Amino acid sequence: MTTETNTSTSSCCGGGSCGSGTTSDVQIQGTGATTTVYKVSGMTCGHCEGSVSKEISALDGVTAVTAVAKTGEVTVTSTATLDEEAVRAAVDEAGYELIGRA
Repeated sequence: MTTETNTSTSSCCGGGSCGSGTTSDVQIQGTGATTTVYKVSGMTCGHCEGSVSKEISALDGVTAVTAVAKTGEVTVTSTATLDEEAVRAAVDEAGYELIGRA
């Protein structure tokens, strides 16, 4: 995992200057069998989406991640059901808060 953090409560960019309304996709080779949608608090732009996607994609078994700041939803495809505490730790590492499953 990385050491990047987000200490701002409104935006990782201080004012949302890096854009919003986009999605960030991270795909890893392989075919996933389980898709889970999580709600994440604090994402406001593409940079936020990328940070969350990067951390979650590092979890064992994750094959794809799509984060959408506008809705606060992160869709994770994995080879098996992920431990929610592992997902929570990855989201925390990115500097955001996992609310739970959508």
